[in-house]
Amino acid sequence: RLQFSLSLNKTRIQTTPYIIMPKGPFASSVGVGRAEPEWAEKNLVKDICGTDRKFASGEKSEAPLDLGADVMSGDLSTCPKEVDLLIVGAGLSGCVIAERCSKEFGMKSIIIDKRDHIGGNCYDYITPEGLRASKYGAHLFHTKYDRVWDYVQQFSEWVPFDHRVKGRVPDKDGVPQLVPIPPTQETVNTLLGENITSEEEMEAFYERARVKPPNGEAANGEEAALSRVGPDLYEKIFKHYTKKQWDKYPEELDASVLMRLPCRTSTDDRYFGDQYQALPLRGYTRIFENMILDDDNITIRLNCDFFKHKKDGTLPKYGLLVYTGQIDSYYASLGLPKLEYRSLRFEEEFVPEPEDGFYQEAMVVNYPSPDVKFTRIVEYKHVPNQPTPVKEGKVKGTLLAREYSSAEGEPYYPVPNPDNRALYEKYAEMAEKEEGVAFVGRLASYKYFNMDQAILNALEMYDNLKETGKLAPKRAPHEFGPGDGPK
Repeated sequence: RLQFSLSLNKTRIQTTPYIIMPKGPFASSVGVGRAEPEWAEKNLVKDICGTDRKFASGEKSEAPLDLGADVMSGDLSTCPKEVDLLIVGAGLSGCVIAERCSKEFGMKSIIIDKRDHIGGNCYDYITPEGLRASKYGAHLFHTKYDRVWDYVQQFSEWVPFDHRVKGRVPDKDGVPQLVPIPPTQETVNTLLGENITSEEEMEAFYERARVKPPNGEAANGEEAALSRVGPDLYEKIFKHYTKKQWDKYPEELDASVLMRLPCRTSTDDRYFGDQYQALPLRGYTRIFENMILDDDNITIRLNCDFFKHKKDGTLPKYGLLVYTGQIDSYYASLGLPKLEYRSLRFEEEFVPEPEDGFYQEAMVVNYPSPDVKFTRIVEYKHVPNQPTPVKEGKVKGTLLAREYSSAEGEPYYPVPNPDNRALYEKYAEMAEKEEGVAFVGRLASYKYFNMDQAILNALEMYDNLKETGKLAPKRAPHEFGPGDGPK
């Protein structure tokens, strides 16, 4: 029998497994969650590192901590009557600014969030079955920035993790195969019957396969993709996956969306190439607990709607408003159109007794074919930052999350097209003139920031405050480069 319960945009399903299960977590000779030795070596995170102050002081729970009735109440009347910063949003951007301003300047903040937890979209938790899962989809930390890596190690212990994605893709005979995504030599050999054994041969394959845009420069996503990977890989891996993610075929999207398609020539099957790749040992929520919970300068109120309090005139006095929400929501009263986002819907399935403890071969398996409605399945049990009982084999079941892209729900990914860009520029122009407000983060910037980019942006805004007295970005959002975006 199927049991359904709806939470936010998730559906929880409990049923019986029906496929042959792999043995053990996705691993290599280096360890669980690690790439093959040649590529794992490129990750500068070699072992557990960093500091978890909560754990060091005796906190043994690996689940999110009880925040207490005051924090959960949403009641601003019990907060300080006047603060330096009123911060809207308890995600990365808001919490980094609160932490820095407190530690270096002694500035007092109130952080408010309409959700019932801290951590924004990074929030993870322990399920009733004892598995660590993410409420808003898998989060994989990776960065090339020394400053960001040094910063996050203050708030968590970290375990090295080389994220590798597999795809269930039909080969040239229509037989489904499990192959690395983005495509590597193995992907091309398996799907297309090639026998590529070197980077030179792989580059030659791409050169033969690529289709130059008719007018020299790619006019849309399809022309961009064909100029990068050629028609066979485009059709099998990218075309229909893009349609599922954006509800638009590549030919309907900006060329920029698919111009970044990775063209691997090596056997490196890591999803990211950054020099620091790791997971927080006790989950992402612990980072925020160490960052803001024990700071007397920081007050937190959850279940607290900024716009309702603003309308009712019940906000406390503040020197500066730090707004990390959607920029179009801030200006909703002006009647301008809304910016377009793509969201995600998660359909969860708990498998009580999978053979050998796991459902699929890797944490993430993508389904790029049009006959499957979801984009991917995430199986959290594979990751090395699961709670100790899971790692010791004491939790038999496993949790799956099937992801569906959606136009409705929490805003995840800005939709890149000329109309949205032009509309955002109107909002940005108004924000620039807004006195006493700093717009911070991905929603306020209409830019998909990776976690490290969001942290660096907040740190650099703090630098500006220190240097010029103004909390403002040091660079435009696009100067951070592309975020990972839909995966």
